[in-house]
Amino acid sequence: MKYKYVAWSFVILWMSVIFYLSHQPGSASSELSNGVMQIVLQTIEQVVPSATFDVEQFHHFIRKNAHFFAYFVLGVLLLHALRSSGIKGWKGIIWAFCLAVLYAASDEYHQSFIPGRGPQLKDVGIDSAGAFVGIVLYMLMIAIINRKKQNVSESR
Repeated sequence: MKYKYVAWSFVILWMSVIFYLSHQPGSASSELSNGVMQIVLQTIEQVVPSATFDVEQFHHFIRKNAHFFAYFVLGVLLLHALRSSGIKGWKGIIWAFCLAVLYAASDEYHQSFIPGRGPQLKDVGIDSAGAFVGIVLYMLMIAIINRKKQNVSESR
């Protein structure tokens, strides 16, 4: 019983992180992604010194991947919390995905009130794709774990 509250606490905490990042003005958000981009570029240059990038496109790539990753994590956390609450199978998958998409849409609406930011339907699509991939990978991991448990119990 207590475990499900912990699982839902992580969902709320992660949603709060997303809200906090979305609440930053456009200039602060851009500065944050620029910082991440510089770290990634420096790392790539260490591995492949001859690599060249269109900085503007790479910055856009970093920003959109941040959307994907944030909602990948949210999808995993939502499905885990639903499963810990007894909502499993397709019902849990559908609920997790729908909640993630609704949160993505509300997050974009929220951004319409932030200076230098604005709602983008494309971002809801990227967020939804991230949640979908997270949910699918979570379900694959559950299937692998269950198969291993089954193999162990059969070998006894």
